[in-house]
Amino acid sequence: MGRLKQKGKAGAAKAYVTRSAAVKKLQCSLADFRRLCILKGIFPREPRNRKKANKGSSAPTNFYYAKDIAYLAHEPVLRKLREHKAFAKKLSRALGRGEWSSAKSLEDNKPVYRLDHIIKERYPTFVDAVRDIDDALCMIFLFASLPSDSKVAPSLIENCARLAAEWQLYAMHTHSLRKVFLSIKGVYYQAEVFDQTVTWLVPYQFTQTIPTDVDVRVMLTFLELYQTLLGFVFFKLYTDAGLVYPPPIDAKKDEGAAGVGAFSLQEAKPSQPAATASNSKAAEFDGKRVSSKDVRQTIKSITTSRSGNPDVDMPTVDDPDPTREDDEEFVEDTTEENPEEASSAPAFTTAALPTLKTLSTLPQSTSAKLFAPYTFWLSRETSRPIFEFLVRAFGGRIGWPATSGSGSPFDENDEAITHVIIDRPLVQRVGESEADKERRRRRKHVQPQWVVDCINAGRILLEDLYAQGKTLPPHLSPFGEHAEAYDPTAGLIGYAEDAEMDAEVDEVEGEEDEAEGSEEEDVARPAKSALKAAASAEDAAALRAAELAAEAAGVDYGTFEKEAKKAQKKSKKTEAPQEVAEEENMNKMMMSNKHRKLYGRMKHGQKKRSEERQSLEQKKHAIEKEKKRRVKSL
Repeated sequence: MGRLKQKGKAGAAKAYVTRSAAVKKLQCSLADFRRLCILKGIFPREPRNRKKANKGSSAPTNFYYAKDIAYLAHEPVLRKLREHKAFAKKLSRALGRGEWSSAKSLEDNKPVYRLDHIIKERYPTFVDAVRDIDDALCMIFLFASLPSDSKVAPSLIENCARLAAEWQLYAMHTHSLRKVFLSIKGVYYQAEVFDQTVTWLVPYQFTQTIPTDVDVRVMLTFLELYQTLLGFVFFKLYTDAGLVYPPPIDAKKDEGAAGVGAFSLQEAKPSQPAATASNSKAAEFDGKRVSSKDVRQTIKSITTSRSGNPDVDMPTVDDPDPTREDDEEFVEDTTEENPEEASSAPAFTTAALPTLKTLSTLPQSTSAKLFAPYTFWLSRETSRPIFEFLVRAFGGRIGWPATSGSGSPFDENDEAITHVIIDRPLVQRVGESEADKERRRRRKHVQPQWVVDCINAGRILLEDLYAQGKTLPPHLSPFGEHAEAYDPTAGLIGYAEDAEMDAEVDEVEGEEDEAEGSEEEDVARPAKSALKAAASAEDAAALRAAELAAEAAGVDYGTFEKEAKKAQKKSKKTEAPQEVAEEENMNKMMMSNKHRKLYGRMKHGQKKRSEERQSLEQKKHAIEKEKKRRVKSL
């Protein structure tokens, strides 16, 4: 007789655990459980059958994998949280009894947990960590702009500002910035670091307020994890670039609102020869010092040699300088490979995997030093932190007035200034000297959008379109949008025929002014009837009859042919959607209920976007028509 199955002991009921059961098993509070899930990357799961997973109950609840909860039970952070709970009880008891010495002793030995092991678990390789710092950078820049209050400590904001400055310094030093977009939410940046695309959002420099409906405790838990992650990533980035981390800060410049300019990049000093000698891959063989580089060269000579002499002398190392060698540990490959199979294998199985060394030596973009030949001066109304970062990230020099902060490398009278970034209307200057006029003529005054559009275009654009006081061209997002998005720079779709009709109407009106009105009205009626017959013609015979009627009405062949083609295009456009709709209905019948609802939501979103695009195009078409009418009236 087989083993009897008990209800709730196998299947979904065993694989899933409710949140209340998980909290009870871990013996922690709900807040600590939420913090653990955020730090370890554990999130609720959706079982196929909620009733079976909940042991017959249909009450709404959250489910987690039982294996994830068992994984949390052995977490060192959980042990530290329990110790902190006991510490809080002891401290409150000591304060209540007035035992100040024991309370101070408890405060000095307060339990503190670290997240280093969690970073190593969640990101096995450095490239994985770089790939996942988008949200971390957004959170860091957000908290760097927040005011301090009872929930957000000033030290936390200061640390976030320091991390944000360190990231900007690295991006400027390596020229890794690629795209910029000025949006309503803030400024979107995109950089390439170790062949990974990193996109982050920086809010504008306005007074920020924390909404009351936002749970700051959850955000602070994420921030705690992100600060540790960025500390690891920045240390590796700076070390690989040969820089000292953390970069030293000048306290005087920082007090003078120098921003990123308060930090200075310093090259790391080379390690001591004694330390490098201990790490060199060299060994003693028969009284001779042999390095791994010599071993590889000997193996290469053995494989290329066709002689029958099996004995090969190992070269000696006369000057063992470990600092000159770029060695790697030699690992013997024990797998046997058939050369015929290797040659016929696909490319993706035989290609070498990317490493940190190969990713760091990738060629930079040609536009990485786009502003290197130019020197910029910021007007006082422009945002200095944004454009200082942009210009310096692309190799340019930039200065600013003292009202925007200290640390400017040059003043406004510097003769090397080529561009002035200004965002104010053009006014007539009174009492300007000839030297100032000559300086203004020599420099090019552009609006801030010119800098961003040059970066996104990858080349220097003409300054005339972005001159001071001029109406700017549309600023488009450089990131990949959907194909049906509205593009204000492109021609209007669907209005080409209207333009042709308007042109033809203008020609007809000109002809009517020259000819007599009564005769034209007599001829127009049979011509219109003939054109309508051509539009409704279904076969060649009907089209031929309509052509004869138009010829009898005095319509020339060219006009008749144009109208016939337009009518045929319109009829095809009306017939095509009907066929597509019928085919979609047939496909819907073959879908399941779940897929049919999902498809309906997708079509609803597409319809909404197309309606928005059509409304914008109609507005643009109306504006263009109004401009043409004004020009004609003048």
